[in-house]
Amino acid sequence: MTLIATRPGPGAARAYRFPQVVRRSAAGGQVVAAHLPGQNLAVALLLLDAGAGREPVGKEGVGAVLAKALEEGTAQRDATAYALAVEGLGTELVTGLDWDSFQVSVQVPVDRLTAAVELLAEAVRTPRLDPADVRRVRDDEATALRMDWANPGPRADAVLRADLYGAGNRWGRPMYGDPDSVAALDVDDVTVFHSEWFIRPGTLVVAGDLDRIDLDALASVAFAGTAGGAVERGAPIEVQVRPGRRIILVDRPGSVQSTLRLGHPAPYRAHPDHVPMTLAGTVLGGAFTSRLNHLIREVRGYTYGIRGDFGSSRRFGRFAVSSGVQTAVTAPALVEAVGEITRTQAGGVTEDELAVARSWRAGQLSVELQSPRAIASALTTLVVHDLPDDYHARLREELLAADVEQVSAAAATHLHPEALTLVVEGDAAAIRDDLTAAGLGEVLAG
Repeated sequence: MTLIATRPGPGAARAYRFPQVVRRSAAGGQVVAAHLPGQNLAVALLLLDAGAGREPVGKEGVGAVLAKALEEGTAQRDATAYALAVEGLGTELVTGLDWDSFQVSVQVPVDRLTAAVELLAEAVRTPRLDPADVRRVRDDEATALRMDWANPGPRADAVLRADLYGAGNRWGRPMYGDPDSVAALDVDDVTVFHSEWFIRPGTLVVAGDLDRIDLDALASVAFAGTAGGAVERGAPIEVQVRPGRRIILVDRPGSVQSTLRLGHPAPYRAHPDHVPMTLAGTVLGGAFTSRLNHLIREVRGYTYGIRGDFGSSRRFGRFAVSSGVQTAVTAPALVEAVGEITRTQAGGVTEDELAVARSWRAGQLSVELQSPRAIASALTTLVVHDLPDDYHARLREELLAADVEQVSAAAATHLHPEALTLVVEGDAAAIRDDLTAAGLGEVLAG
């Protein structure tokens, strides 16, 4: 019996309306808010310019340790008392760290928002940072990283990043550090990072019914006791695309699977080509129906899944492909993946493929931008990347309006198959000869 399946065509992307954005200066800081009429839940998010990119080289992971240490009590309350106060409001303190920012947020009913922001500010501005607690948090974080790095993937990711950006640069090292860098942190590293970056006012992001929220009062609470102004954010990092492919082999003796990480530098988030780049990446590898997934998973049967797309931060970006394949098909999978990237760069996309990508990406906005927390996250994108207030309101139309010529031009400009770094984490003894014979590039030890 033969089962023949026909893929469904793209549906119509549902319309959505991004809420009105309000910006103001207050109490020494900046407030960016979105009005959600009738919404009983509200989100307040304190956005600090204290992302992983601010960490000194050699101190990778200090921001992640500090994030966990914020939960260990404040100058006013011990950990138990602080936890009870937060739980009493029916909320939790949610922290997040990326290359560009450190975020701390709460979500509560509107009438509890001021009290919740008071607790948020207490943790951020005046954490206890007891040396014993900091050391325990550090050790827990290092242990968690050791467990993670025992699995395939993190080593390959780190090798790719170091090769693309240089291990001597902070952005050429893992965002959350590695087991050794975190284990080597001391208490002073954490307290100094806090004193340098967490006393600055930052930006208060609010999503909720602004008719029931006093933004000036919230700003006074969030920015109380702060000092220092904005710091130089730095221009986009011009990372040169290196001519010539290379394969870096990370030995994992006895592994029955090879972990693949392919990549090259790409533009920063606010680049004018962001939308067509996103759509090109979606067609190539950013969706289950993508070219790479269809070829490597469905046609060849080499993997359960493969993904490739453009990712970017405020100052830099990269194109990256990730997958895992059986050891025996490592070289053929790489050949097929590089070939598909090459074909996309040279030949662009088709109207049928683009129609699916446009519909999916535009439709996601209708689904994703519904809750106060999702709206708050979208507002942080505006702040971090210096985007206009109507960016999200226009994004759906820009996605739907992108044509084959624009998206194909973005693929031709921003895909560099001839300059890929191919990182393979697997059993070197079993795959080295096949990788050499594939002729994709010089094989180096990682």
